[in-house]
Amino acid sequence: MVEKGLKKTGDMQFLDTLHVKADTYLGGCDGSILIDNGNAGERMATGNQGLGGFDVIDKAKAMLERVCKGVVSCSDIVALAARDAVFLRNGPFYQVPTGRRDGRVSDISHAANIPEVGDSIQLLKSKFRQKGLSDRDLVLLSAAHTIGTTACFFIETRLYNFTQGGGSDPAINPDFLPKLKAKCPFRGDINVRLPLDPVTEETFDVQILRNIRDGLAVIESDARLYDDRATKRVVDSYIGQRGSSAFGQDFAEAMVKMGNIGVKTGSQGEIRRICTAVNGVPL
Repeated sequence: MVEKGLKKTGDMQFLDTLHVKADTYLGGCDGSILIDNGNAGERMATGNQGLGGFDVIDKAKAMLERVCKGVVSCSDIVALAARDAVFLRNGPFYQVPTGRRDGRVSDISHAANIPEVGDSIQLLKSKFRQKGLSDRDLVLLSAAHTIGTTACFFIETRLYNFTQGGGSDPAINPDFLPKLKAKCPFRGDINVRLPLDPVTEETFDVQILRNIRDGLAVIESDARLYDDRATKRVVDSYIGQRGSSAFGQDFAEAMVKMGNIGVKTGSQGEIRRICTAVNGVPL
């Protein structure tokens, strides 16, 4: 049902794992980012701005509620949607452990530790390690940016105010920089979207890591993976023929690992009736 909804909407923005990352880093993978509670909710955190595809999850939930009411959680739907999204873009199909229950809290203050596009590589590694994720996991989960888009809002500083003198990030390939600036002009429309992988934007593949190596990363956090010896070694390990063949399986394992962080089961949480509000809250 999720896969059908994804095909119908064509919303590849959700096919990236940004929703899964954002959800996991807050209170565990409990669907908290789906709750729509205005300016106080997790959706409003700076790092979550521009996330789309909520309607895909809402439609899947409505379909499931009609045939098996109160059985499938919104958080499980998110995990399954991320898997289906990857598969629909030529990525691996992998088994997703289910049985998660939904959280009842969505608070913007809980998003303080979410990975941000402007984080240094040291900070990114620290945030991932706090969740039990390795440097390899960091690279693999960042490689989810092989599909999906970002907004000019997230790269404006990188293009025009990265240095004290107002220059651009020197990690950007000099031939690529004017192309980015053409799509995101200074003081232009910050909501304009562009592919995170400008080379093979519609296909799940290892090209995103080649982009990072070649200075073609669109967002800063991706580029920073080549600043550190450990993460650089991981990036390079997947670029060759032997490494690229293992990339899909390793990515799937990292996704499952992340999807198991802080899950609610048993009597914890609830199975939400709709994904945008906790049970018992007037609609």
